[in-house]
Amino acid sequence: MRVFNVAIVGTGFMGPAHTEGLRRLGMNVAGILGSSAEKSRRAAEELGIPRAYGNYSELLADGEIEAVHITSPNRHHYEQASAALRAGKHVHCEKPLAMTSAESGALCDLARGSGLAAGVNYNMRFYPLNWEVRAMIRSGALGRINSIYGSYVQDWLLYPTDYNWRVLSEEGGKLRAVADIGTHWLDLVQFVTGLSVSGVQADLKTVYPTRQRPIGEVETFSAKVEEIEATESIAIETEDSGAALLRFGDGAHGSLWVSQITAGRKNCLRYEIAGSEATVAWNSEQPNELWIGHRNEANRHLLRDPGLVSEDARAHIGYPGGHNEGYDDSFKHSFKSFYDYIAAGDFSAPEPFPTFADGHNEIVLCEAILESHEQGRWVEIG
Repeated sequence: MRVFNVAIVGTGFMGPAHTEGLRRLGMNVAGILGSSAEKSRRAAEELGIPRAYGNYSELLADGEIEAVHITSPNRHHYEQASAALRAGKHVHCEKPLAMTSAESGALCDLARGSGLAAGVNYNMRFYPLNWEVRAMIRSGALGRINSIYGSYVQDWLLYPTDYNWRVLSEEGGKLRAVADIGTHWLDLVQFVTGLSVSGVQADLKTVYPTRQRPIGEVETFSAKVEEIEATESIAIETEDSGAALLRFGDGAHGSLWVSQITAGRKNCLRYEIAGSEATVAWNSEQPNELWIGHRNEANRHLLRDPGLVSEDARAHIGYPGGHNEGYDDSFKHSFKSFYDYIAAGDFSAPEPFPTFADGHNEIVLCEAILESHEQGRWVEIG
């Protein structure tokens, strides 16, 4: 691959994850920006990144930087992505793309006219067996899709003493569990089936209307391994869990359950897609296994192996069968699709990665879910 010079925005959980994935591809992570000059300096030192930027303007003025990876809190995404595109940088942004559909729609318009690549990191797409499911559905192996259902559950916010900036509506938006993890599920099932959500009816719940915020900073997922001493009570508006009934195109229907308070489930996305001929089920905590269900023959249990899957799935496998691939590999393959596309130089070709348009569609869907919950009714999409 051609080596690109990349800058990271954000020093929390996702900043190092992007740094590692890029380096595994051989990309040059040339600079990093935190929420302060001191955070930039500390992250650069810890991650071995040569440049620590004092502010965003300094990063954008760096003529050697070709692409920017945005991993900052959600409320910054619109402004930072807009500025990077206007500065002539390719942009790869963590989800959600923006705080509102008005913002994400404006980003789509800006990206379309920029002549630059603009992607959103829905990395769950890049587990190889999800590409295998997509190929199976496209080939007709499942028949007509009747139902799509599943969940995305975690336990890192199980206790009222668990805290992260994501619980604050002013930092992450009015939706939390749905926007933070539910959007991964929604993007993934629409990607693999080729069907779009056409209607939703949602019921969400804030289990802890008050949480204890540590005095100081807390990184994502760190509460289990760090002792918190001094705290202050803070009101919470965002949901801890919730359900959504879903209607899809072509008459399929289904449901999604999301929760960040399910004890024992660390980061578990599951789906089951049932067709008129077969059913498939996949679980992100066992990502190298795919269950394939039949009525009139034995069910199958497919293990990820480049010699046993379609060309589409094989393109996202880096190791032989039995050599398991996981979460970090999904980032590597997500970024590979992005930079392969840029290197090819044909921006009229279909993008092989989740685009700003995909990110916009997810925000439209989130707004419909919130409207449905608040009004207690079905909401149609689009």
